[in-house]
Amino acid sequence: MAAGDKSTVVAGAPMVAEIAARYADEAESARRLSPQVVEAVRDAGFARHFVPRAHGGEAGGFAELTSAVGLVGEGCTSAAWAASLAAYAGRYGAFLPEEGQADIWADGPDALLAGALMPSGKAEPVAGGWRLSGVWKYISGVHFADWALACAAVPTEGPVDPDARPEVRFFAVPRADFAIEDSWFTVGMRGTGSDTLLLTDAFVPEHRTLARSAVHAGRAPASDARCHLVPMYAVSALPFAAPLIGAARGALRAWIARTGGRLDRRGQPVGEKPSTQVALARSAAEVDAAELLILRTAAVADGTEHVPDGEAAVRGARDLALAVELLVSAVDRVFRAGGTSGQSSSDPVQRFWRDVNSAASHVALSFETTGAAYGTWALAGGAGTGAATAAPTH
Repeated sequence: MAAGDKSTVVAGAPMVAEIAARYADEAESARRLSPQVVEAVRDAGFARHFVPRAHGGEAGGFAELTSAVGLVGEGCTSAAWAASLAAYAGRYGAFLPEEGQADIWADGPDALLAGALMPSGKAEPVAGGWRLSGVWKYISGVHFADWALACAAVPTEGPVDPDARPEVRFFAVPRADFAIEDSWFTVGMRGTGSDTLLLTDAFVPEHRTLARSAVHAGRAPASDARCHLVPMYAVSALPFAAPLIGAARGALRAWIARTGGRLDRRGQPVGEKPSTQVALARSAAEVDAAELLILRTAAVADGTEHVPDGEAAVRGARDLALAVELLVSAVDRVFRAGGTSGQSSSDPVQRFWRDVNSAASHVALSFETTGAAYGTWALAGGAGTGAATAAPTH
């Protein structure tokens, strides 16, 4: 992948990929990342990438993080997923009041955060803050998180409008206040350790809460960095799509290495067959096309490519979902071309194949949903209002 400007995460990503590949089988068995991989992710700067500079962070860019996550994914999809979500959870932390940010990053910018992004549980207002209880499923990285950001709907003051959506807030909870239920038994993405977060009557002071609407609008309270002011639609599903670029590239690399030495039943080199060569070429082209779509979305989030507001609100999500469909197609093709021998549990291609297909089922990556939103906008007269342009370089 393109290495961007060799920022901290891009420079450190190859080492993380190497360590993660070494411990990939262990992560599959344990259903969570090894401590060595977690520390490599932290040391490479993923946790601090979006942390405000006032707290020692990088306040970095989306394209460079996308590149770094993809590099890690070539070694282990689960490690890349964890690195990506830890970075983006740190970005959410930047929307807390300054006092809350000071709590999270009191010991430095490398605190690891896990995000429980779907509303669940029950939040009750009390003097000075909130009491929070509930169950949040599928929380990637929860086992090594120093803090969790739990999302919950909150009671509305005054008369209730039955047609209005309830206010949703995030609550920053330290590791000492939450428990974890062992619930992650999956076909793919096993190493993410996406178990269940449990909270029982946890007190969260007011300064450690934030409105989800502020994140969606891009209204950070104490930072003027681009990464803290961009609306959520520009970011879209980047955290979930980026790891799969690396996974697909890892699958191709492992497949090429094995296919180069394979002979068919007649003793002929499999790699010399036109059908093998064409399958590889088509899959490699799909991965390249997917990467271009994903990096274009990151460029829009960074402000280095401009799109009219209406189109920007629907194009990025469409592109990311289509990119993931291309990555699934690419990995499916080489997996099938690998034959029975390619299904061995010791072959990394089957791990990447399981990971890509599992991650592609994430609700944020549904092309039916994102495509319908784009089609609705375009057919209502939105298409043709302007083309994307690169931002000035001076």
